[in-house]
Amino acid sequence: MATYPTSDPLLVVIDPGARRTDGESVRIAKDVLSAGAATKVCLPDGPEEFARALARRGSRRPVVVGDDRALLRAVTVLHRRRELAGCVLSVVPVGDVMHLARSLGVPTGPVAAARAVLDGAVRRLDLLVDDSDGVVLGALHIPPLDLREAPPDGTALDAGAGAGSATALGAGAGRDWLRTCQSLVRTLVARPPRAATDTAPAPSRLRVEVDGVAVVDLDQPVEAVSVVPGARGMAEVEVRPLSGPGAEASPLLAEGRTVTVSGAHFRYRADAVVSGPVRTRTWTVREGAWGLVVPAQR
Repeated sequence: MATYPTSDPLLVVIDPGARRTDGESVRIAKDVLSAGAATKVCLPDGPEEFARALARRGSRRPVVVGDDRALLRAVTVLHRRRELAGCVLSVVPVGDVMHLARSLGVPTGPVAAARAVLDGAVRRLDLLVDDSDGVVLGALHIPPLDLREAPPDGTALDAGAGAGSATALGAGAGRDWLRTCQSLVRTLVARPPRAATDTAPAPSRLRVEVDGVAVVDLDQPVEAVSVVPGARGMAEVEVRPLSGPGAEASPLLAEGRTVTVSGAHFRYRADAVVSGPVRTRTWTVREGAWGLVVPAQR
């Protein structure tokens, strides 16, 4: 890690969520930063103003005051502007979600984090970039399919039954009315019991490929998939196959630069953001793609 000059002017971008959640920590961080460097403070009202402030930073070093989502937003903006490699970011974590910042080595107290901004060191970090230009800083998780998010079986039949009922009543034909009732009964029988859909999520059936080699295929249901940036530009992949009754299946581990997941519609959590559903997505590791200021090692 390389130390960073404390004389650099700072652009302090205070996320609106941080101002609402913990105004006192925001004030403390701002006071510490202003006492140690020339600062320009920005108070954006939303994502567009947040992005515009970063785009107009000039020679100032950006400091994000906010939670994990604010940090992710800043990295995403700079990545999509193709300015991430030449820009060093700092963050003072303030808000409800700060697990990512902590895992990256940033102190979560406003005083310690602000002091690290002023006299810390730059740590180069790998980045996962997907085929829709999304980024992952810490970890990617694919949970099991939650049946409560899917439309219930027989939705199409319900719509058909309703239309049939209107036609039958208009015609006054008893036989059509009976056929409609029978269709409705079949619809209700076809639906799974509500208790089954409100309990545990169903396992996912996914194909996971690492550098073009399949780790698991659609014929083997999985409980979860996780991907994290590892070392030397490699992603670490863990696939947990579905365990049988009374047994625990060993996780399948792999390393590579490219990870592709495909299958039925699935959602995924990238850091603090849930995305999807998608049918396929590919993530590629960018080695040392971004720099973050963390406390210098003594």
